[in-house]
Amino acid sequence: MNASPIRLAEFIKAYDVRGTVPDQLNARVATALGSAFAQVIALAQDADGIVVGHDMRPSSPELSRAFAEGARAHGLDVTLIGLCSTDGLYYASGALDLPGAMFTASHNPAQYNGIKMCRSGARPVGQDSGLAEISELAQHILDLGDAVPMTKQAPGRIVERDLLGDYGAFLRDLVDLRQIRPLKVVVDAGNGMGGHTVPSVLADLPLEVVPLYFELDGTFPNHEANPLEPENLRDLQRAVLEHGADIGLAFDGDADRCFVVDERGEPISPSAITALVATREIDKEVAAGTPAGEVAVVYNVISSRAVGEIIAERGARGVRTRVGHSFIKGEMARQGAVFGGEHSAHYYFRDFWFADTGMLAALHVLAALGEQEGTLSQLVAEFARYNASGEINSTVQDVAVAAQRVQSWADALDEDVLVDRLDGLTISGTSTPMWWFNLRPSNTEPLLRLNVEAEDEATMQRVRDDVLAVVRA
Repeated sequence: MNASPIRLAEFIKAYDVRGTVPDQLNARVATALGSAFAQVIALAQDADGIVVGHDMRPSSPELSRAFAEGARAHGLDVTLIGLCSTDGLYYASGALDLPGAMFTASHNPAQYNGIKMCRSGARPVGQDSGLAEISELAQHILDLGDAVPMTKQAPGRIVERDLLGDYGAFLRDLVDLRQIRPLKVVVDAGNGMGGHTVPSVLADLPLEVVPLYFELDGTFPNHEANPLEPENLRDLQRAVLEHGADIGLAFDGDADRCFVVDERGEPISPSAITALVATREIDKEVAAGTPAGEVAVVYNVISSRAVGEIIAERGARGVRTRVGHSFIKGEMARQGAVFGGEHSAHYYFRDFWFADTGMLAALHVLAALGEQEGTLSQLVAEFARYNASGEINSTVQDVAVAAQRVQSWADALDEDVLVDRLDGLTISGTSTPMWWFNLRPSNTEPLLRLNVEAEDEATMQRVRDDVLAVVRA
C-alpha cells in the first residue's frame, strides 16, 4: 500500500488540530482522526458515545460527519449537535457526560479548519493527555490506506440533536440578568459563531442588542474573527460611539473568547475583566457560606499584577499558572478553583466543568454593569491599575541565547530584581515605581514573546524598549 503523503505531526499542535483544507485536513484524515479518538479517548474511558459539533466554515459539516463515521465504526453512538460555539460543544460534553470534538479553526483564515477535542465532562485533550496518541494512531491508519478502519463491533448510530436552547438556558441560570437596568449592547460576531449563539443567549432580557456581522460566513468578508488584533475591533468601537451604547462585545470565530469595549469605544484589558469576574465569583462563594480563604482563583503569568492584588484584597487565594488552557484547567481542577482567567480573553468557570466560555464572562460583565448606575469605564477603573505593553513578538536566531542576554542584562541593573521561571523568564523590579516583564518562547516558532507592565506609562515604555533592544541585539 502507498504511504499517505499527509503528515499529521505538521498540523496537530499542542492543544488541537489546525490545518489547511483539503491538502492537510480532509474527509479521509477526519475519518482516521475519528477512529483514533474513539479508541484512545472514548473506549479507554468506557464511554458509549461521543458528541460532535462544528462552526460555520464551509468544510465543517463534511469533516465533522467524516469524523463521526470514523468513531461509529468502533460501535460508538455519535450525537451530532451541528452548528455551535466551542463552549457550546463543552456544554454538550459536560451535560451529556460524553467525550467531544469541535470542528473549528477559531480565528484562523478561511482556508483552515481544525478540531478541539475533550474527554467526558469537557476535560481537555492535549499532547500530554491523549492527543499525541491520537495523532500516532491516526497516522498509522492513513499509512495503511484505510478509509474507514475495519472493526469487529457493529457500527454505532448517528443521531442529530439541537442543544442551543439548553446551552443558553444553562448560562442564564448561572448569571441572572432579568433584573438589571436596560442596556444597549453592540455585539460584533465577526461572521463567526457568536452570530448563532448570541441571539439565543441574550433573548428576552433587558438588552437592546445592535448586531454587527451576525451572518455566518467562514470566509470572514468583513474582518478576521480575531479581536485580539486591534484593527479587528475598529468597527465595534465606531458602532459603540455611533449608537451611544453602554458596552461593546466582540467574539472570535468559534465564540469561546470575548473582548469588551467600554462606552467610550476603549478596549478593556482582559486582565481587568478577569479581576472583575473574579470578584463576582468570590463574593458569590462567600455569600453561600464558603470562607474567603478557601476560595481559589487561577490566572496566568502574563496577567496584570492587579489581578493577584484584587483577589488577595477579597481574602481569596490567587494561583498563578503557565500560559495555556491545559495548564490553567489542570490547576483549577487541583485547586478546586471557582474561576480562572487568561490575558488572551479565555475565561474558565468551575460551574462550567472548568472549561472556558466567553459567553459566560460576557454575562458577568453585563450583570455587573446593569446592577449599578455608573458607566462601564467607571466600573472597571479599579481593576485597571497599571500600564501594560501588550504582547510583543520578536523573531530571534537562538531563543535560548537571546533569553540569556536578557537575564544578564537584568543581573547588571542598579536595582535588585526578583526572578521567576514558572513560564519563561519573569523579572520584577523591587524599587518604586513598580515594573515587571515576562519573556517566554513560542512553542512552535523561533519567537520570544514579551509582556511588560509598570506603575506608570513612562516606566513601562522604558523597560519595554530596554528589553527589546537586548532581545533584538
